[in-house]
Amino acid sequence: MTDAHTTVLEQWLAKEAEVRARMQEPGVIPLEKMKELSGLEFLQGILRGDFPVAHIGKTLDFFPVEGEAGRIVFQGTPGRQHYNPLGSVHGGYFCTLLDSAVGCAVQSMLPKGVGYTTLEIKVNLIRALTDKTGPVRAEGKVIQVGRQVGTAEGRIVDASGKIYAHATTTCLVFPLP
Repeated sequence: MTDAHTTVLEQWLAKEAEVRARMQEPGVIPLEKMKELSGLEFLQGILRGDFPVAHIGKTLDFFPVEGEAGRIVFQGTPGRQHYNPLGSVHGGYFCTLLDSAVGCAVQSMLPKGVGYTTLEIKVNLIRALTDKTGPVRAEGKVIQVGRQVGTAEGRIVDASGKIYAHATTTCLVFPLP
């Protein structure tokens, strides 16, 4: 490992400890509360520990660590519990991590009273993840968000910057009921 890799890894693990210390248990925020918040306000509330994290994040052990308008980062550490029968991390782990990152990037741009859902996601797996990879981050960035459609791109990287997968998404944008 290079000194730069070690430094980044230490920063990521410190950020993980900081975020885990303030994370709420998984849950669902009431729809009426969601309508009062912009997408960014909601995501920043999760990051501050004001709102519960997603159940899927708890199940697969990943969570948001950074967020701003148009960009969000999730971090997780793949382990044997994520393996397929072939001895590497199942593709569903990649897809779920990336869907969370790119979808929430779109959400971060939405005004109060507006929601989204994934219409399409395209994921390219570049190399295998294993329990020896260490922490990875999925960064989602908005390409464009309009009144009805939002698009974003994302990638999974390790602390040395090696890319493991990349994705694009198209999301349907709609008024919350």
